[in-house]
Amino acid sequence: MSRFDRLQRRVDKRERLLEGRYEQVQERKQVLAKTWREAWTPGRIVIAGLAAGFFMGRAEPVKIAVKSGNLMQIISLVSGLFAGAGAQEAADQAGHAAGQAGHAARAADQAADSARAAERSAA
Repeated sequence: MSRFDRLQRRVDKRERLLEGRYEQVQERKQVLAKTWREAWTPGRIVIAGLAAGFFMGRAEPVKIAVKSGNLMQIISLVSGLFAGAGAQEAADQAGHAAGQAGHAARAADQAADSARAAERSAA
């Protein structure tokens, strides 16, 4: 048996397998379509409609906000608030540091005055 004959047999085998799988898919598709149609009872249709309406109603304000640019305004406002809070905290820390620096400067001035007074009395 030549190599070509073996390849031809393999191709025939794969074609038969493919045809069988195609028939299985067609049968399962028909069963699925039938089951799908049977599953849609009036109660389920009403529930699905209510759920879809609810989710569309929840999504509509977001769409409007995005289209009008309000969402970007809200985001920039919130980020500004956080930035403002961070800036306020930094300003408070800077004020505290400035107060400590002032105390340290006064203490240094007092130490310098004491050193000058000690020099004068020693002389």
